[in-house]
Amino acid sequence: MATKKKNAATGKSDDSDPENAVSTSGIDSKLPAPKGIVIAIGGNENKGDEPELGSNQDENKSFKEYAILQRFVDELKEGKDSPILIIPTASTEPEQAAKDYLKAFKHLKATNLQVADIRNREDARKPEFLEMVENASGFILTGGDQLRLTTCLGGTDFLNILKDRYTRERIVVAGTSAGAMALSTPMIFQGGANDSGFLKGEVRIATGLEFLKDVAIDTHFIARGRIVRMSHMIALNPSAIGLGIEEDTAIVVKDGINMEVIGSGIVTVVDGHTMNYTNLTEIKDGEPITICDMRVHFLSCGQHYNFNKRQQTFA
Repeated sequence: MATKKKNAATGKSDDSDPENAVSTSGIDSKLPAPKGIVIAIGGNENKGDEPELGSNQDENKSFKEYAILQRFVDELKEGKDSPILIIPTASTEPEQAAKDYLKAFKHLKATNLQVADIRNREDARKPEFLEMVENASGFILTGGDQLRLTTCLGGTDFLNILKDRYTRERIVVAGTSAGAMALSTPMIFQGGANDSGFLKGEVRIATGLEFLKDVAIDTHFIARGRIVRMSHMIALNPSAIGLGIEEDTAIVVKDGINMEVIGSGIVTVVDGHTMNYTNLTEIKDGEPITICDMRVHFLSCGQHYNFNKRQQTFA
């Protein structure tokens, strides 16, 4: 019988399951599987409104009101009684962004709600916000600008506490639109004119908040035609898996590697491991890119995918 190892930093036993260890591409060592859950949302998740006329949800028979936010509540350990923390840092209108979620969660009978209105790095050090991140069970990063999230929260005690708890506790960390993009490791923050991304140098990448390792997320994926910019990004980072999440669609990730698709749209998976050729090293900035032999999957609600195996799985 294997004995539990103690963590050198905390002195606590490491209860992580080696069966679900998260591999890091190109590195022999493995990271322990996180106990937390990530829910990355493609933006415009339904909050009780009728679908917009002409939107991808308008005549979609799989559309359900509140479906994604209800799943978020259902995944919390104490359900609707769990403390939920709304983090509108990415938004230029944080008060309105928070109000939208407060209203939606109250409709779902979740009333243990708080808002961490963090607008700069100084805010991220305030004791009242550190207490909030210590005590909540569910977290929502709203939409806006993903660079605002990374520059405000990166390296702060607020983020360090949240990431440590995600590793060791069954909390739920969700992000929508920019909030979802920031959950990844390589993070797109600029994609060229009209998000096309077909010219070398148009796709700009920074390090995200790193809740999902070797995974890159893009949102509003079909609505804004972003498959080329995602493919461009994966050609630059072929060890990563690209996930293009459509509006009112989300992924639920457990153990850091096991993904389930929920919501009314689809998730596009872009896998660069099979790529045989790209001209990115041969052309100058501003010239069109060539990428050959990438794998692409389109997954709808109920489909599963394993990041380590890079393949669809069956529950």
